[in-house]
Amino acid sequence: MKVTYDKYYQTENLFGEPYPELLEFFAAYPSKGKLLDLGCGQGRDALALARFGYDVTGIDHSKVGIEQMNRIGQIEDLNLTGQVGDIYAFNAFDTFDIVLLDSMFHFAKKDKLKEIGLVQKIVSQIKKGSIIVVCIQDTGDKVQILNQAINFERELPRLIDKKFKYKFEDEDSGHKSVMDYRMIIVEK
Repeated sequence: MKVTYDKYYQTENLFGEPYPELLEFFAAYPSKGKLLDLGCGQGRDALALARFGYDVTGIDHSKVGIEQMNRIGQIEDLNLTGQVGDIYAFNAFDTFDIVLLDSMFHFAKKDKLKEIGLVQKIVSQIKKGSIIVVCIQDTGDKVQILNQAINFERELPRLIDKKFKYKFEDEDSGHKSVMDYRMIIVEK
């Protein structure tokens, strides 16, 4: 299967460093348990969180991204496992303490129901006391859709609901952009 991101990931570390807001939360979070990074790409977040002491599993459909992440993880001897796979088919959420979804959801018309279904599946399957960490573009009604999907059974407590700016710069092309983002962390 041809994966678009395999082409993009020829540029290593394509999306740069993790959000400072995300790193700040995880550096201070007292439980360094098992973390699942869905749609981990090249491991931007997974590598940083494994360096903090988390036991990280990353899943992405890009073989190129996973190979890059696993190579770095092996060189640095991190507790990190990258797997090529379909995040929508994954069903072992109850084996993790933390599920991270960074820039995974766009809630565009063609993917909206599938993405809402994934959020609801995660909420249903994680164990009590687990957390879900979502970073999402704060545009249109994305945050509202996300919150409704999270609260489909009952309202889950928010540990954090923080707005921030994501600054992206591609040195090769000179492209720069600043986007409004939101980090929402809920506990089951």
